[in-house]
Amino acid sequence: MNKKKSIFQLLTEKPWEKDQIEADNQHQGQTVNLSKQKLGLRTLMAASTVLFSLFIVAYSDRMLISDWKNMPEPWLLWLNTGILVISSLVFHMTTKYAEKGIFDKTKNCLYFVGFLAYSFLIGQLIVWYQLMSTGYYATTNVANAFFYLFTTIHGLHIVGGIYFWGKTTSKFIKRTHKKEEINNLIDTCAVYWHFLLAVWIVLFGLMLSS
Repeated sequence: MNKKKSIFQLLTEKPWEKDQIEADNQHQGQTVNLSKQKLGLRTLMAASTVLFSLFIVAYSDRMLISDWKNMPEPWLLWLNTGILVISSLVFHMTTKYAEKGIFDKTKNCLYFVGFLAYSFLIGQLIVWYQLMSTGYYATTNVANAFFYLFTTIHGLHIVGGIYFWGKTTSKFIKRTHKKEEINNLIDTCAVYWHFLLAVWIVLFGLMLSS
């Protein structure tokens, strides 16, 4: 009976479960924390994607109506787009420097990302000022209202990104957290920045095609 039981245990044994348990114990719960961070980011990105998608559908349907009047295309919008592209590239470089443990270059890149983010927001405000000074108010045309709506919501996402960028930069400079945790925060911010760039390219392209 004992021999049969041993054979049965051998046949039903799952060695990969032991390996997984040992791996989880070695990480001391870090894999759980990492999953929570990634899950939070993915949830935010999914919710934002749904929100922007609804506005894009509404924009596409509304522009087919005869009272739609196209807005001008300020050259500064192209400059702002370039700033966002550069900031995304710099954030990608930042993650590489952080992984290699190059403190000075990582710090400088983080500062540069912040400078570019503020430059983008200021540039968007200047675009608003230019448009409103020439009579393109949100209330004068539906296309104008959509433009201000898109740029406002996207700008608020940038502001949120700046907030988390600031917290991450502060933790990195103070070195109050483990290297792995800081690198994970930098990587999470970088992914969010790439997402903001992708959203802006879609919105900007839609407004140009109208």
